[in-house]
Amino acid sequence: MQERSNRFLAQEPVGKLMGMYAIPCIISLLVAALYNIVDQIFIANATYLGSYGNAANTVVFPLTVIALAIAVLIGDGCCAFVSICLGSGDPESAHRSIGNAIVLCVAASVVLTALYLIFQQPLLTVFGGQINEETFRLSREYFFFISLGIPFYMFGQAMNPIIRSDGSPRFAIASTLAGALVNVVLDPVFIFVFRWGMAGAAVATVLGQILTAALALWYLRRMKAVHLKKSSFRIHRRLLARFLPLGICSLLSQISLVAAMAAINNMIRTYGALDPIFGQAEYAQIPMAVVGIVMKFFQIVISIAVGLAAGCIPIVGYNIGAGLKARARRLFTLLLSAEAAVGAVALLIVEVFPRPLIFLFGAADESVYYTDFAVHSFRIYLCMMILACVNKGAFIYLQALGKARESTLLSTVREVVFGVGFALLLPVFFGLDGVLYSMPVSDVLTFVLAVFLIRSTYKSLRT
Repeated sequence: MQERSNRFLAQEPVGKLMGMYAIPCIISLLVAALYNIVDQIFIANATYLGSYGNAANTVVFPLTVIALAIAVLIGDGCCAFVSICLGSGDPESAHRSIGNAIVLCVAASVVLTALYLIFQQPLLTVFGGQINEETFRLSREYFFFISLGIPFYMFGQAMNPIIRSDGSPRFAIASTLAGALVNVVLDPVFIFVFRWGMAGAAVATVLGQILTAALALWYLRRMKAVHLKKSSFRIHRRLLARFLPLGICSLLSQISLVAAMAAINNMIRTYGALDPIFGQAEYAQIPMAVVGIVMKFFQIVISIAVGLAAGCIPIVGYNIGAGLKARARRLFTLLLSAEAAVGAVALLIVEVFPRPLIFLFGAADESVYYTDFAVHSFRIYLCMMILACVNKGAFIYLQALGKARESTLLSTVREVVFGVGFALLLPVFFGLDGVLYSMPVSDVLTFVLAVFLIRSTYKSLRT
């Protein structure tokens, strides 16, 4: 019965399957991203927080992404492995890998929470929190409560792809949406009515994360294709060594944002101090607040790109496990086309309508320097979104094929070598603009490398 339950993955048209799995995955990732973005929108529009609160949110954001990165390493890796196991008729490895993923996620989240609480001040300093005193104060306030919610956040995010691999993408999205709805409802109450400031935004977020985690736990006791047993939770290093590498690409796609933000925030602090406008104390937080907003929009777009590809993981894994390479090849073509379309729409929005995006984040109460720098930043930093989306889709598809080495190598080059390297190098020559140029330059060079792997992948999928 377990082997038959997911057989439709080898029978339904790949386009239909992609929509069935990718759309819930996209929405789940968007909702996960919107936790922080919704916080920032309400924070920015609170006159007693403004751009200082925006900058504080930007400082803390990479630290929440570290938690997400570890969660998707475990969840996406397990999802890919479970799908391959079910496609090849190995339910025993499937249930054991899920149990191991649960234990690993809980342990990792507890350790990360402890580290965040112990090393709060140095961590916030690394990500630019001390750009001025008010920003640092608000960063500490927000980060303390966000840290307390890390175990719930990581559990919900890690279990989400595992629930999808069990054939329940709708439940996966419903559980995430429920948590996000709690956050959206409570944010304005805590920030505007109770005037709890950054603490209110953080508490609203954590309460939403607790609900999502609770729903995920409820589902795990009622799985369809895989049934958990006590033996599922006994750690097997062999299984960990098999499924964790399949999640490394997802880890890098998130952790790279952390490394880039660390480099970018520090370059902003260094070169902003040399700018005739932003070197003034009352405007010092503006570049950090603005770049944080630009990266939030980027996260929305890249969540769609990652969701398209990650939603294909169960489909690819099952069909490869069943030996149906032609279907996997058709899905790859469809995926790359969809990624390019998403990038094109995003590019049109940022080039033609940057001001509405900016005013969503409270620009009406800021100086003209804020708005001008924001328009400039949107148009430069995100000008290669088409290539960014295609690159991301290619990385994750390779991961779904079980080609963890190729996927990891290309992701490392893009996210660490290019992403961080150019963020550190280009400001030396171009000042604050160099920070903005680092993104499109990295995407162009990565696409040149990706073309070769895309061609070799098509060759390997020929029957």
